[in-house]
Amino acid sequence: MAPLPRPRRSRSANLSDSSGLRQITQGLGTLDAEIFETIARSPSVGLDLSMPALSRATDHSKLWMAIAAGMAVSGHPTARRAATRGIATLAVTSLVTNQAAKRLRRRPRPLPHSVPLERRARRLPTSNSLPSGHSASAAAFALGVGAEHPPTGLVLGGLAALVGLSRVATGAHYPGDVFAGFGIGAAVAVLGIHLVPPITEPHLAIPSPSRVPVPQRPTGAGVAVVVNPTAGSGTGHRVLDEIRGDLPEARIVELGKDDDVAAVLRSAAESAEVLGVAGGDGTVAAAAAVALDLDMPLAVFPAGTYNHFARDIGCRTAAATIGAIRDGQATRLDVTLLDDELVILNTASIGAYPRFIRTRTRLERRLSRPLATAVALAQTLRRDATVRIEVNGQVLETSLFLLGNAIYRPSGFAPSRRLRLDDGLLDVRILERGSHFGTVRALFSVMLGRLANSPLYHEMQVPEFTMTSVDGPTMVARDGEIGEPRSEAHFRVAYRALATYAPARPHH
Repeated sequence: MAPLPRPRRSRSANLSDSSGLRQITQGLGTLDAEIFETIARSPSVGLDLSMPALSRATDHSKLWMAIAAGMAVSGHPTARRAATRGIATLAVTSLVTNQAAKRLRRRPRPLPHSVPLERRARRLPTSNSLPSGHSASAAAFALGVGAEHPPTGLVLGGLAALVGLSRVATGAHYPGDVFAGFGIGAAVAVLGIHLVPPITEPHLAIPSPSRVPVPQRPTGAGVAVVVNPTAGSGTGHRVLDEIRGDLPEARIVELGKDDDVAAVLRSAAESAEVLGVAGGDGTVAAAAAVALDLDMPLAVFPAGTYNHFARDIGCRTAAATIGAIRDGQATRLDVTLLDDELVILNTASIGAYPRFIRTRTRLERRLSRPLATAVALAQTLRRDATVRIEVNGQVLETSLFLLGNAIYRPSGFAPSRRLRLDDGLLDVRILERGSHFGTVRALFSVMLGRLANSPLYHEMQVPEFTMTSVDGPTMVARDGEIGEPRSEAHFRVAYRALATYAPARPHH
């Protein structure tokens, strides 16, 4: 049987469809014009005063660039990332809008005669009305910022809506132009989120701090403080004077140049109820080991160069530690044990990480932190300090390995602080040494704050971690001190094992 012929649409049917589409388009255009007239003719002193100023502020994206600059100099990593994404999204949207979208269909600007003179734009634009470039940029910036920091994005979303209103109220655009601009800005922002996903901070459900019932010691009775007077380029002497003045009954033991630090700490602790220590992080770690072994509270006075542990527990000054001793405020914190014998309070590392930290610290005196981090990373990777380690049956070739006691912020190889030291987790960060191209990609990821997305970067939060050095023993540095070479290293968290004096802080 021959196939049935396909029915043909008559010319009149095609004309009918075209006519129907034309009528719908004309109807929408008429509705758009009527809404414009309603807004333009609305008598409002508030619109007269605010809309022209807001519209002018967003000319050439001046308002958005000013907001981004303020966020960038705030010092908060999330704010900087949000500002960068917002400006990048705005730039792409502006290019798409002006070089592509405005050329698709010509639409004349509204006639300004219905707009009150005091509200009318000083210079009416002559370019194509569809879509609104101001509205597209506003939506792009608000959604770009909101992808990294939703609360700020919500506020900017409201501001973007007002910008769209200002373009109609001042006679620059029809409402349809504004909605088309919003759609373009939103589409570019969503595409950017898919191509470069935003960084999300881990949110862990951590129990409230474990407070330790300790007596108040207003004069320091029962406290023995071991002080390294030469710590922190003389800071130890100043802390020593503060302790003597504010805790007159505390017994003070000064470390000599040739003293066995561990022996002096144990001797002082055995005749006291509280062990205090004033020195660098290495001395503090030694004191923590003694306090842990004798199950007694530890009081840490910041007397070193960096004082990472003291700073993270809230004892940034000697006065803060003295206040905690006087008021009887102590809490239980985690410590990390290396092979169940050595105490780690801050970090452990292998490879070239200590050299990387020294280089970055030196560069930060004249470069921004992200750029200093990238340059230090490049210099470190250029010098071959590669170590092959086996982790969970997988061999990784790395020159940068960091293990932290509790979770550090932010992600990547520029950690700076810990909000809690009682989360029961190790923070492990490993950067593999890949091909030259992979290393370049990692450097760009560092500068953009997106190292977490690099396939060469591994980050995990675990209660225990074991690694084996494939090519023989390798040095394991801990708390800034060069340690012993080890073929295998096992780290585990001693959960809330160390009672430590610290000011009461709100639960994060």
